[in-house]
Order: sequence, then structure tokens, then C-alpha cells
Amino acid sequence: MPKVENFPRAHRFTVGERLTCQTLDLLTTLVEAAYARDKLKLLDLAIRRINGIRYLLRLAKDLKLFSAESWAFSAERLDEIGRMAGGWKKSIA
Repeated sequence: MPKVENFPRAHRFTVGERLTCQTLDLLTTLVEAAYARDKLKLLDLAIRRINGIRYLLRLAKDLKLFSAESWAFSAERLDEIGRMAGGWKKSIA
């Protein structure tokens, strides 16, 4: 999220804002899933949000809003979160 603050103004309030909101929504969804009885629906939603964030990160990279190192770090962390969410869903199903 601190990287979004450094986006150029033209993209900070479009791609940057969407990226920030989606990331916070993902965090909220995962916390809700931890305490919910019906975890599968929330985990499905979280996985969909992870995929959406993945596309936004790719767009930010293509627009050169991230350095290659920042994008690689973010993509690796997001993949890790995706694997964890997928494993969590698989253990429940």
C-alpha cells in the first residue's frame, strides 16, 4: 500500500485506489472467514479477490507504476496468500 502513494497522480486514484480497496477487502474477507461458520463461500470470495488483485498488479507493472523488484515481491506474496487460501478451502471441502 505505501507503493501506491508513489503512483503518478493520473493512476493513483484509478489503479492505485482500486488496488488498495481490493487488498483491504481481501483482508476483511479472510478475517471474516476465520470466524464464520460457512467458510467456503467466504474463501471462494477471497480467491476471486486474489485473482482480481493479481490482474491489477499486472496492470500496474505494465503501466510501469511498480519497479520490477516491487512487482516481483508483491506477486510472490500474493501467490503465497492464494496458496494458503486454496489449501484452507481444500481442507474444509
